[in-house]
Parts: sequence; C-alpha cells; structure tokens
Amino acid sequence: MAEIVTVARPYAEGLFRLAKDSNAFAKWSEALGLLAAVVENDDVKEVVTNPKFSSEQVKSLLSAVLGAKADAEVLNLISALQENGRLVLLPEIALQYEQLKDAQNGTVEARVVSAFPLDDAQLSALVAKLESRFKQKVDAKVSVDPELLGGIRVEVGDEVIDASVRGKLQAMAYRLKS
Repeated sequence: MAEIVTVARPYAEGLFRLAKDSNAFAKWSEALGLLAAVVENDDVKEVVTNPKFSSEQVKSLLSAVLGAKADAEVLNLISALQENGRLVLLPEIALQYEQLKDAQNGTVEARVVSAFPLDDAQLSALVAKLESRFKQKVDAKVSVDPELLGGIRVEVGDEVIDASVRGKLQAMAYRLKS
C-alpha cells in the first residue's frame, strides 16, 4: 500500500501545481474524481490493465467517459499514465490531489461513521468540535454503519477517534485478555 501512495504522490503534486498555476482546481477535482471512479470499476480496470488493448483504445474509452471534460491536459495525463502503466493509480492520485487542495484551503477531511443517521444539529456540533480540536475547517463525509452498535468513529488524516460502542467493547475485551 505504501508503494501505491509513493508512486502516486509525484503525479498528484504535479497536477496540484498545474491546477494552482492555472487556477483550475475545480476542473482537476472533477476530472480526477470521475477518472478514479471509472478506473475502480472492475470491467474498466480489466481493460486498462490488459495488454490486448492499445493505448489509443484505452485513451478513447476514458475520453468517451469524460466527454467534454476531456481537454488536451486531461488527455495528456491519461496518455502519461497509460504509457507508464499507472492508470490504476488514478484513485490514489485523486485522493492525494484533494488532500493537497484541502491543505491549501486550510481544510481537512473527516470521515465520520455513525451507527445511526446524524441530524443537522448533531453534525454541526460534531464539526464544530472537530474544527476546535484540529484548528482547521473540517469537511465531514458521513456514512452509517449499524455494526458500530452506537456512537461514532471519526478519521481525520491518520488520526482515529473511536467513540463507538463496538470500539469500546473491543478495547474492553483486549484489556480482559491481557
């Protein structure tokens, strides 16, 4: 996993510099997000990694999916990644690009997993607490996982705050075993 992160980093940093120079953050976010989603599809992944398909076939497939968003710069990125056999890195490149963009804007992404849906007031209170703790604006991505039993689990960067019932039960079981 660390290898994927390491290999994707120069691409993400290069795209971030390009977006910054041309003030095209939104364009690249949209294009990278769409390309990442497409490449994560198993059928597309099989095509982009299969040597039976030529570079032009793969490029035309991805360009058709992007439609009007496939300008010359985006097509150059696709070509460069295709030539180096790195199209499968697009999800990681997109993730790292968004992290660089968020850092530029003073924003951090928090992945919040809750046992139950959060209402607007609960989410606002949680975001306020996270912003106070991390001293940055927080962009919360919320999902629901009933297996938590109760509470929430928050991931911000590499920090995890596990305030779920399931997490507390696992910690208790670990302490009882030791």
